[in-house]
Amino acid sequence: MSVKLNRLLKEIRACNVCEASLPLGPRPILSAKPTAKILIIGQAPGAKVHASGIPWDDASGDRLRDWMGITREIFYDASVIALVPMGFCYPGKGNSGDLPPRQECAPLWHRKVLELLPQIRLTLLIGQFAQNYYLSGRVKKTLTDTVRAFKEYRPKYFPLVHPSPRNQIWMKKNPWFEKAVIRELKKSVASIL
Repeated sequence: MSVKLNRLLKEIRACNVCEASLPLGPRPILSAKPTAKILIIGQAPGAKVHASGIPWDDASGDRLRDWMGITREIFYDASVIALVPMGFCYPGKGNSGDLPPRQECAPLWHRKVLELLPQIRLTLLIGQFAQNYYLSGRVKKTLTDTVRAFKEYRPKYFPLVHPSPRNQIWMKKNPWFEKAVIRELKKSVASIL
């Protein structure tokens, strides 16, 4: 299975399906090994991650690792944690931050990747794009409501808000998130690892 996954990752990293729509060109960024136990499905790489080629290599990644209660070393150990965003390439800037992830990636590649990750015990769905795609008709009216109802999606999925520093205001308005959700997330991650 490792050979199949390596072949697939190589194929994904060579993908140029939406090249004409990418301001910095294609650079699919993801990591996975067949032994991974936790899958993180975020939105899409930002400009800094596009430049470094390392997933979650920014302030959002620092916060996510803190939420999970793990080190960079564990986070970037693909044999433990798979990092597969909804869109693999930097989509460009919009009016209020980065554009949404490209819609081509998930339908084209996700099923193929997930079939080669048989040991996943927990999938973190970060942000509305991942939640809408994977929870389909089960999402709540708002992202906040979906995250608040995180226990309904367990044990397979764990919906989260994006850990971007831009979400500071949301964090202040929703103190229950840190008290209940982050505490439960850390416990879940620790029990799997």
